[in-house]
Amino acid sequence: MSGMRARQSMTFPALQRAALRALAALTMLLATSVRSNFVFDDDPFQPVTQDETVAVGGVVTLTCNVKENDNSSLQWSNTAQQTLYFGEKRALRDNRIQLVKSTGTELIITISDVQLSDDGEYTCSIFTMPVRTARATVTVLAPAAPGVPGKPVITGFEDAVQEGGKVTFTCTSSGSKPPAKLHWYRDQEEIQGRPDVVESNPDEPTYTVTSELTLTVTRNDNNALIACAVDHPSIANGDKRTERPLSVLFSPSVSIQPESDLPREGEKFFLQCVGNGNPEPTAFVWRRKDGELPPMAKVDDAFLHFESLNKSDNGVYECQADNGIGMGDVTHTLLVQEAGVNAADPTVITTPSGVDHAVIGGVVAVIVFIMLCLLIVLGRYLIRHKGTYLTHEAKGSDDAPDADTAIINAEGGHSGMDDKKEYFI
Repeated sequence: MSGMRARQSMTFPALQRAALRALAALTMLLATSVRSNFVFDDDPFQPVTQDETVAVGGVVTLTCNVKENDNSSLQWSNTAQQTLYFGEKRALRDNRIQLVKSTGTELIITISDVQLSDDGEYTCSIFTMPVRTARATVTVLAPAAPGVPGKPVITGFEDAVQEGGKVTFTCTSSGSKPPAKLHWYRDQEEIQGRPDVVESNPDEPTYTVTSELTLTVTRNDNNALIACAVDHPSIANGDKRTERPLSVLFSPSVSIQPESDLPREGEKFFLQCVGNGNPEPTAFVWRRKDGELPPMAKVDDAFLHFESLNKSDNGVYECQADNGIGMGDVTHTLLVQEAGVNAADPTVITTPSGVDHAVIGGVVAVIVFIMLCLLIVLGRYLIRHKGTYLTHEAKGSDDAPDADTAIINAEGGHSGMDDKKEYFI
């Protein structure tokens, strides 16, 4: 009897301890995780989501919001509890999943080309203390009508390709009857791929159509959209298509941009080396064609700074840019203008008091004075060497009765007549 009481006294405390442990575990569970897809007005940190329904091949948007944030990050996870996005950082390598918006209070992602395997519950979490979560159920609808082709799927291209290389895309569409036709596009321009390959689906009266496209890429293909479109009589509103961006790696093309088109003596000035490549260039080298860089010139990555310009900085400068894929270079001729050169018209000098201008003015004045003196001397010389003879004959010779008398009168032999006189001027 005493042993039974002892066993009872030991059993009740054990049960009491087990109950306390269970209650504590339940309390901890509720304290560390709050899961809901409804709005709780008394908890501003509780995530809010909503359920979505989408058809196979469509696009579903998952939105998660909180009213307030204490610098914690929002996270979306898929049905297998794999992290899709943690803030703006991609966690799962699936090109169908893209980030739309990421802020402290909102995280929006999209899943394109939805498949039946995407059906299920998705979780949005915020890592506060305690962690709070909310679930969104994605319902994927199967194709309604047999024989309608599914949205095409593009495979075979994952990473960027270097300029001049080749890339092959494979487009597949299933479930069509009769077999669908596939078309390739680069942006809005249709391009030719290989002939379609048609295969019948086992246990279904439908077909799977496959097409390949091989391109030799150039830098102009970077960021181009490669699209595969399905053409089928059952598609009333145009075609179904899938697009994939093309990333091409290429060496940079380089240009030099001066701070101003009219660098002046005494001013600060810089040259900027601009490289256009994929990826963007990160290493820059500056050189001077006719010698070393000026002592007052300082290299700052893509910039070449001049603290105070002078005529000795004139020359041809070269910039070389490297982005790891290749290198590009370009030259620029620097011509430093005098401090008085007008910015609007380089031929107009705004300060006429310079030494050079004074010398030129003095020389012009001396030349004008010498020319005036020469004109005066030449005029006096011509006047002194031009004579005019005036002859005044004695009056009365015209009235003489004969020639002898006229001669006598002309020589002054007749009384009362003036002698002939000559005046030299």
